[in-house]
Amino acid sequence: MFDFEKLEVYQIAKNLVTDSLKIIFSNEKLDPYIKDQWKKACMDILLNLAEGTGRMTTADKKHYITIARSAVFECVAILQVLGELNSIPLTQAQDLYERYEKVSKMLLGMYRSHSE
Repeated sequence: MFDFEKLEVYQIAKNLVTDSLKIIFSNEKLDPYIKDQWKKACMDILLNLAEGTGRMTTADKKHYITIARSAVFECVAILQVLGELNSIPLTQAQDLYERYEKVSKMLLGMYRSHSE
């Protein structure tokens, strides 16, 4: 097992990203540009978390955690626009929002733990 797979935040984010991708792939009404941006931002959460875990210096680790957290923010911005456009059900948008928020807080905690 790789180190990043042992992280609770990775497991939670992986489930969130998988659920987000299911929505993206199944919703044919979504604009292709928005779909691509959301897919990229979702994957950036996981990929940067994994890559940062593999880095050796604290500065490198923090850099990739920051990028992963920024990708969460991108997903939330997209989600809010989709909600305003009624492109996804409100309950689904709210559920994803809360889960993205949880991942964001966990990443911030992880970032801060590397400052000690």
